[in-house]
Amino acid sequence: MTQTYHTQKSYIDIYRMNYPLNCNCKYNFSDDGKKLSPRRDVPSYPKYTLSQETIEALKKPTFDVWHWEHNEMLSCLEYMYHDLGLVKEFNMNPITVKRWLLAIQENYRDNPFHNFRHCFCVSQMMYGMIHLCNLQDKLSRTDMCILMTAAVCHDLDHPGYNNTYQINARTELAVRYNDISPLENHHSAVAFQILSMPECNIFANIEPESFKQIRQAIITLILATDMAKHGEILDSFRQTVDNFDFTKEEHVKCLKMVLIKCCDISNEVRPTEVAEPWVDCLLEEYFMQSDREKSEGLPVAPFMDRDKVTKPTAQIGFIKFVLIPMFETVMKLFPQIEEIMVQPLRDSRDHYEELKHIDDAMSEKKKMESMSLGGNKK
Repeated sequence: MTQTYHTQKSYIDIYRMNYPLNCNCKYNFSDDGKKLSPRRDVPSYPKYTLSQETIEALKKPTFDVWHWEHNEMLSCLEYMYHDLGLVKEFNMNPITVKRWLLAIQENYRDNPFHNFRHCFCVSQMMYGMIHLCNLQDKLSRTDMCILMTAAVCHDLDHPGYNNTYQINARTELAVRYNDISPLENHHSAVAFQILSMPECNIFANIEPESFKQIRQAIITLILATDMAKHGEILDSFRQTVDNFDFTKEEHVKCLKMVLIKCCDISNEVRPTEVAEPWVDCLLEEYFMQSDREKSEGLPVAPFMDRDKVTKPTAQIGFIKFVLIPMFETVMKLFPQIEEIMVQPLRDSRDHYEELKHIDDAMSEKKKMESMSLGGNKK
């Protein structure tokens, strides 16, 4: 994978040097950000050019997200907004788009899994699905803007511990949001705190009523990423899919919720060498949580317990009972995703089932050897 830039200087370093951001939302959700006054200075931004190879690769689920530095991922996200016509459609100041993206990146924590690279993965998959499913011809630019912006913002300031932990530990977030999707509510709130800063407000030039509708739709999509709502959202979409009507607002709303859910948990759609490291990252985050839960005397989910879970057992059920049914339902509306998205999921299921058979055989062999040794000692 090659890409061409007209400068060697880091995107992030340049922005910090020319235009320091004082975003108060990282680890400290408050209203301070809203008191910032607009900045008048306009820094000199270098021109970035993505190679044609990168531009084409960005549209595909096979895109290798591990070969990119943060500044390159920021450039790719910026390109997506321009390419989809969102910057032009909503009269976004291109410099504000850059500042907004940098503020977004700075407000993802360095968790093993829920970090800025995950944000980029989800956003790149959304961009890929827009192209693969020809959504430009079926949805409005407003809908595409909602899809992309919700993807970019969907895990902002994720603390690395899930909703179950927040609720059981009675954290500040759980108390603030009354145990109702505390993380997703927080991600949404941080997103709009960033947008409330004039220098980061990519929606500054649209009518208040339009902003209100976009804001509500983005919140709805971010809240839809709470896996506790998975069954309910998928059931609603199933009821529309056989008679789907792109002119019906409720149908489109349902589709957008399912699309962001697909993108959020789409790692297994990617090639094995890209997908498998994400399983390690997720398990590392799970084990951090379960270790903490044990030390705090809180309930521990078996699928997060380092003493009970393996990579195959972590993935097989999730792929078989969550991913494949959801993507196969979307496939009814967009048959073109079968070869590129659904078949890789089936292959991944088979891969992990094969690994499980090997693990089981090795465990059985060790058990037999242990029994044999025990018998010899007698």
